[in-house]
Amino acid sequence: MRVVLLVAALAALVATLPTPTAAQSQLPPGQPFATATTHRVHSTILGGERRITIRLPAEYAAEPERRFPVVYLLDGGPQQDFEHIAGIAQSREMNASFAPFILVGIESVNRRHELSPPVVDHAPYQASLRAVPGGSARYRDFLRDELKPMIAASLRTSGEDAVMGESLAALFVVETLFEEPALFDDYIAISPSLWWEQMKYPREAADRFARFPAGERRLYLTVANEGDWHREGMERLVDVLREAAPPGLQWIYVPVGDSETHGTLFHPMALDAFRTLYGTPTREYKAERLIGGRAPLERSAEEQARMDAPCTRDTAWRTTPGAAAAGRDRLYYRCLLYDLGPLAREGNLRR
Repeated sequence: MRVVLLVAALAALVATLPTPTAAQSQLPPGQPFATATTHRVHSTILGGERRITIRLPAEYAAEPERRFPVVYLLDGGPQQDFEHIAGIAQSREMNASFAPFILVGIESVNRRHELSPPVVDHAPYQASLRAVPGGSARYRDFLRDELKPMIAASLRTSGEDAVMGESLAALFVVETLFEEPALFDDYIAISPSLWWEQMKYPREAADRFARFPAGERRLYLTVANEGDWHREGMERLVDVLREAAPPGLQWIYVPVGDSETHGTLFHPMALDAFRTLYGTPTREYKAERLIGGRAPLERSAEEQARMDAPCTRDTAWRTTPGAAAAGRDRLYYRCLLYDLGPLAREGNLRR
């Protein structure tokens, strides 16, 4: 009888407890997570407002005296290529595989007009692209005369600038290198549309390079499994670079036709470009016993000297992860700059 009464009492108590509702089983209100800031800037040259999205590296706030290079990303609107490239920029704050930079995304409004060079006959381009080509010169004016001065006046920039784009935007990168090479220090062309005007720019490359102004510049080129003139145009440009690259122009060509398509290569090759141009050195340390390493040993005099030496891109020993794995003892505490990612086919630019 006592057991029955106890069960009845417990049942009555449970009945008085609040029943979980659907609202209680859902997530509580959250907070937006912002990784960048978008600004609307007026352009007299382009005639209207443009959205510019900026991501600052973590070091920008942590090191208030430090200045940073700027990477200008074409097609860089929030709904374009900005977010995934910003993710790559953030990843270096976890792995330190390349140096920090300010990312400036420039939203395109009519990219097939704005970023395209002039043509002889508009008709076939208008039929295929549904846009009138030839806006690249004005877009360069906007970058030179309006946007770059605004960024330099507003942020702690180092004066080292890069321009980056994919496909038609990469053609703009190559055309800018030819037309106004001093506008940027680094040119990142991911699968440039070098088929344009029956491969005009590769055909003109030798003459352009013969008249190239003095100065140090770098060019990163890559192409995937592309259409015929897309690949042919790249090979023709590389032929000229191989034989007649102007003094001061360092270049590298990293084809990935065996592993990427035109639609997939931007993200992985953007990472490769950043590692190539801005790669940071690291050191090789002895493994802890917990993960299979030998018992820690005191550093030898040679190892201590390596540890005490400056570790910069200029002093680093260049190697690959595979070469390092073949014999680590010789590398302990040495300053290393790893050649990460796909292997370059050719060029005079050392990673």
